[in-house]
Amino acid sequence: MSPIFDCRDEAQLLTGLRQARQAIGRGELVVLPTDTVYGVAADAFDARAVTRLLAAKGRDRQSPPPVLVAGVTTLRALVAEVPEAVERLVEAFWPGGLTIVLPAQPSLSWDLGETRGTVAVRMPAHRIALELLEETGPLAVSSANLTGVAAAITAEDAEGMLGDSVAVYLDGGPSATGIASTIIDATSLVGSDEPMVRVLREGAVSRDQLRAVLVDLLEPDPDDPDSP
Repeated sequence: MSPIFDCRDEAQLLTGLRQARQAIGRGELVVLPTDTVYGVAADAFDARAVTRLLAAKGRDRQSPPPVLVAGVTTLRALVAEVPEAVERLVEAFWPGGLTIVLPAQPSLSWDLGETRGTVAVRMPAHRIALELLEETGPLAVSSANLTGVAAAITAEDAEGMLGDSVAVYLDGGPSATGIASTIIDATSLVGSDEPMVRVLREGAVSRDQLRAVLVDLLEPDPDDPDSP
């Protein structure tokens, strides 16, 4: 049985982070708390580990995982360009529940699945997640659940679904919100004649919050006939 570390206990936190870091280094999976829901993580630069992550969730390469980062500096290293509008979004909502899809840095040697040359990046607002990211570097992280089942909001939920496919579980208590991040597609802000940010999944950051930052760069809400 894979160990679960109660990271609300400082001693278990230190041990858990050390074992989690070692597991990531071996190409294994780790479950960690975030500010939205629990995530299952793998080394973003280890293709076999990413494949293992997708298999644990029951997904294929058509559903590549997002990448969590510890800060904006890492974002700049992973993407081809950070447009000015994305700079504003990062300032407003990072760390937090906003995942941003941008063209990936073409020189990177990694394989997250069928990304079509893009990468989805987020900086979580959670101490444990950030501490692990500082030690491991970027992690491919997807919600800690089986595909088609609600995302885990506790470590026990995640363990019940993923079991021994995960090497280490970091328990930070119930998720702060239990609401998944909002995902936006900002790829057209790079080199397009018609720049527009699309909402791929509504979640922790609302359309109104996005519109306050993006103004006319946010696509109209297809479900709202009065949307500007």
